[in-house]
Amino acid sequence: MRVFSFEDQFDVFLQQQKKEASSRRLEMLERDLSGTIKMFKEAVWPIFQTFEGFILEYELVLPNGVYFFIDVFYAPFRFGFECEGFSAHAETISRDRFNFEKTRIRHMLLSGCVYIPFSWDELDKKGLQCRDFVCELLRGYNDLNTLNSTLTPYEREAIRCALNLSRPVSVSDLCKSLGRKKDYVNKIIGSLLEKGVFQLTNVAYKRNRTFIVTQNAVDLIR
Repeated sequence: MRVFSFEDQFDVFLQQQKKEASSRRLEMLERDLSGTIKMFKEAVWPIFQTFEGFILEYELVLPNGVYFFIDVFYAPFRFGFECEGFSAHAETISRDRFNFEKTRIRHMLLSGCVYIPFSWDELDKKGLQCRDFVCELLRGYNDLNTLNSTLTPYEREAIRCALNLSRPVSVSDLCKSLGRKKDYVNKIIGSLLEKGVFQLTNVAYKRNRTFIVTQNAVDLIR
């Protein structure tokens, strides 16, 4: 039985991507992809072991109508993986190109894309560290998905109520928002505290307690 190498499998993946690409994206896919292949082989493939969910040269457009592309995009978590060579991205970069790169990264953030850059030298000399980072990143998102699946409808509404306020949320705020009595709301708050979604603003006060949402809550509802 023939064992297909990574290069063989990547080539099949690349050909399929080309069939589905727009003319602009196809032009990018026809260019030298050695950096993309290097990154996929050293940092991404060893962790995911699949091409499912990945898009090469993912296309985005700036507000001024200028298109740009992300080397490798992982759609389920909106990861944007990129390989950057020192010469192209630092040593000989022009001032205009430098400014464009910052605009590009900010727009990726607005598009909900998590920007994950690797340098060629890192991939070449510190591949294990790159893989460890991707593994830890993926573990964090999987933990978040697990937490998301355990939230009840009332807990989700409590999170939304807290996020919509410009101040810490109180028990009375949640009673009004959820239409439930204090005892029931306290149970919801207790559950969200245990899950690390709510945090007490001041643990010294037992009455008139208020709560703030943690970053987990922002990530769950965004």
